[in-house]
Amino acid sequence: MLAAMPDSAPSPLSAGGPALRGGGDACPGTLRLHRADDGALARVRVPGGVLSADRADALLAAAERFGDGELHLTSRGNVQLRGLDAACGGALAELLTAAGLLPSAAHERARNIVASPLAGLDGSPALSGWLSELDGLVCGSVAAASLSGRFLFALDDGRGDVDALGADVTLIAAGDGCLLRIGAEDEVFRIPAGDGPRAALLAAGTFLRAARDSGAWRVKDLPDEVRAAVGADVRAELVRTAGAAGPAVRRPRPRTAAPPAPGPHGSPDAISVDVPLGRLTPAQWRLLTKTARRHGDELRLTPWRGIVVPGAFRRPKDAADALGALAAAGLITAPDSPWAGVGACIGHPGCAKSLSDVRAEAGAAVGPVGRLPVYWSGCERRCGHPHGEWIDVVATPDGHRVAHVRGEHRDPRAAVRNDPAELAAAVAAARA
Repeated sequence: MLAAMPDSAPSPLSAGGPALRGGGDACPGTLRLHRADDGALARVRVPGGVLSADRADALLAAAERFGDGELHLTSRGNVQLRGLDAACGGALAELLTAAGLLPSAAHERARNIVASPLAGLDGSPALSGWLSELDGLVCGSVAAASLSGRFLFALDDGRGDVDALGADVTLIAAGDGCLLRIGAEDEVFRIPAGDGPRAALLAAGTFLRAARDSGAWRVKDLPDEVRAAVGADVRAELVRTAGAAGPAVRRPRPRTAAPPAPGPHGSPDAISVDVPLGRLTPAQWRLLTKTARRHGDELRLTPWRGIVVPGAFRRPKDAADALGALAAAGLITAPDSPWAGVGACIGHPGCAKSLSDVRAEAGAAVGPVGRLPVYWSGCERRCGHPHGEWIDVVATPDGHRVAHVRGEHRDPRAAVRNDPAELAAAVAAARA
């Protein structure tokens, strides 16, 4: 029997401060659906964004059997199914469990893990061992089931791409060891690579104990002195149990993420595509799955609403042919696409809180490629907004507000009336 489907909680960006616990965790999952104007919504966690072709088939089967058939990528490399019948929960859970996508009902919303999508493909360290071990540790921990659906782990191969996302706990590959970052602190401490997943889980458990008094959902919501104490406690525990933590060293978190550029990577060891507005039709998903089966049997969903297909592309022509077919299907296969860097929430009519059809507006405003990504939001909640530096376009009752965001800093907002040409010009100027 499904629990009631509460609306999702707003983004801390809209509230001007940290989001504190004021009730149950409202983040949607596969066992607790979210009510939307276009039907119920399920969010399927895909740790590290890694999917086999068979599991990709299962997600499409679920979308077509229970929902509107489309698959929506999230800013954490997960998948959302929309247009669901509110009564489908039991059958949906059975399908996903059989496919191996729901290994623990108690932990399904806690399995938020992003990973560098090109790890191991272009000479960088592979992260598959960390990923499988951390996911297993999370699912095996009674305490970890209490992590909110907002809490995020990140596994970075050293290039800094997912380290820039502001995760609650980040492991960074560094030579023959790794660095552990808690929250957005500039200080990290070095530990042996083999202790990384255990240290990450330890940090999450330490956060949970600290959050009992503060009511925080995420590390960044903790008071400064409590956040510092969490890091000290984790290091002390690692030293006590295994002598495994070195002294803290300064390594500022990257302020801007660098997602994989659409196109070939490696020699090529992979191809990468971006998905316009993160929304995939059944035909596009089938083509991606077919491409994966032909070249390596794996898809990697990225936190920037893209997909990397690792594989054995034996000749440059193999990669070019695959990219050509994906481009013909409407996916972004080159950095010079006008859709590159353009994102939007679901907007109207899918969301009752949205003040406009921001997806249509984003499409109407597509123009020359901008230096900065742009994200369109139908209301102040800004669901799914990016991190780092970006252009924020928010619908208002009188038009739109356009602002330049740099981490936690936001430039003064420019008001733009509801004129398509004026709005497109304002967004293009801001992105440049």
